[in-house]
Amino acid sequence: MAGMERDLPAVAALIADPSRAAMLDALLGGTPLAAGELARRAGVEVARALEALAAIAPERRTTTLRAWRHGEALRTARSCYDHLAGRAGVGLADALVAQGVLRPGDGGFAITPRGADRLGELGLDVGAVLAARRATARACVDWSERRPHVAGALGAALLDELLRRRWVQRRPEGRALRITPAGEEGLAGLGVRLP
Repeated sequence: MAGMERDLPAVAALIADPSRAAMLDALLGGTPLAAGELARRAGVEVARALEALAAIAPERRTTTLRAWRHGEALRTARSCYDHLAGRAGVGLADALVAQGVLRPGDGGFAITPRGADRLGELGLDVGAVLAARRATARACVDWSERRPHVAGALGAALLDELLRRRWVQRRPEGRALRITPAGEEGLAGLGVRLP
């Protein structure tokens, strides 16, 4: 018991969050559950569930250079469901806001009139994005950057266009994306700053 009292407040703070408590309660059954199922049981979005889980999961040490490279690749650019995430996704969202293409709002982004023209110039069918049967441009909090990238119909259209232009390529395994030399140049032209 010695030394445990100094950790008790930290543990209490972690489980005091209602969504974390609900997920921990679900996991006490002993059955492994996917993040989506934990999110459903906690009554939160999957992105929020992943953030909550990251706060309570033990950090894993990198034991191989390959694992480190894969983690770094995921942080740089990856698909998050059907949209761009990681530094590239957050950088693209920041650039689109800075250029007045998107206006941040409650839980998402709005395409500005000027932005609709600019997105059209980039090859996106803005009419199809706006007519989609899903949120147009939702803010999805990025787990690696802790800031939003663009999800929803616009996020999917942006990733599709980046893949079509071969600015990014899917890797054979997992969700990490490779930014091509043309992609580095193209994204820089859009104002996306990557390390």
